[in-house]
Amino acid sequence: MRAFRRHLVREEVKRRKVAARKAMQYRAETLKGLHEKRVTLVQEMKDLAETAENEQRAMSEDEDARFDELEKEVQALDKTIEKLERARNLKLDKQDDGQQNGENGQEDAEKLEERAFENYIRRACGAEVQIRADDLNMTMGDNGAIVPSTIANKIITTVKDICPILQRATLYHTKGDLLIPVWGLADGNHNITVAYHEEFEDIAADTGKFTSIALKGYLAAALVKIGKSLINNAQINVVSFVVTEMSKQIAEFLEKELLIGTEGKARGALDTTNVKTSASSTVITADELVTLQAAIKQVYQKNACWIMHPDTFTAIKLLKDGNGRYLLQDDYTGEFPYRLLGKPVYVSDNMPKMAAGAKAILYGELSGLSVNIRENIQIQILNELYATKHAIGINAWFEFDSVVTEHEKLATLQMKAA
Repeated sequence: MRAFRRHLVREEVKRRKVAARKAMQYRAETLKGLHEKRVTLVQEMKDLAETAENEQRAMSEDEDARFDELEKEVQALDKTIEKLERARNLKLDKQDDGQQNGENGQEDAEKLEERAFENYIRRACGAEVQIRADDLNMTMGDNGAIVPSTIANKIITTVKDICPILQRATLYHTKGDLLIPVWGLADGNHNITVAYHEEFEDIAADTGKFTSIALKGYLAAALVKIGKSLINNAQINVVSFVVTEMSKQIAEFLEKELLIGTEGKARGALDTTNVKTSASSTVITADELVTLQAAIKQVYQKNACWIMHPDTFTAIKLLKDGNGRYLLQDDYTGEFPYRLLGKPVYVSDNMPKMAAGAKAILYGELSGLSVNIRENIQIQILNELYATKHAIGINAWFEFDSVVTEHEKLATLQMKAA
């Protein structure tokens, strides 16, 4: 009797499995159905393994055979899904493909790379995310880091939006050392000259003098820690979250370096040789601001701006001209609602405060600062390091350098030494 009952149970299980397979085959007429079928098969594999584990026993012969059968079906499905998706993206006519998909080709590639990056992060957090063939649309670095160019470009673009100094600087993306040629010398010798001449008179030619300024690549890194619960929330846009948080950290770091710099590393805009000195070590006058502005030639005034510490801004906000009008004027159309002597003002906590010997104010056109950010940003997922905190780390390595290449575009006001 017991054997007969076991036989009936097995037959019922087989009947249900056959019915389930037929139902899945019906749904598999579409690509969505194939995905659903894969999920069902994987779940059945998990159920078989969990049953044996919970009962603390080895799999039976039937279970073992069924598990192997399911595994083969999943592998076959993966191949089919891959081919169907590749076929779906093919165009019948190559010329039509160029016309119809030309504008969207880059966008489609970006979407694939973004999805691959998000899936990689979610899988690192233990989420059940299907691996697709086009998820391999990412380059592996020598250190095993994921290097998706789309994500790297998004980070740099967002950093530029956050950091006005980088946004206005002259930006390069060159691998290796970058040599920027500069004509003429600081003392004015060997510059091109123009003068009146008469017919049949020889024009004295100057051979000219080219010098060069090197932009190297100094390594820097940013680390963002994210809770796994947040990442496993399907409503969270993982790529957007990572780009935003990473960009904030990189922008804050770059703003300081592009203003002040670090000895032996990147040099900031305050490194300009065009320096004016205040009469006091603690006070800035309106006349000194006018003098600083006049230190920049008219040709570079169009896109010039002021950069100063919030405390310096507060002090200057109280300054008035000879008619009792405040030098700082309201400007609610700009990024910052004030203009000083007709030019926009940017406030940065990274600027030195008003103190003896400090370069308290920067003025000019920031394109005089050259910045090289190499394109091969590497993003690495640190999973085990923060496992005990139920979090992962996302580490971005990048190389950059900065230096003032056109000193005539930038000027600083240095407080009198004590």
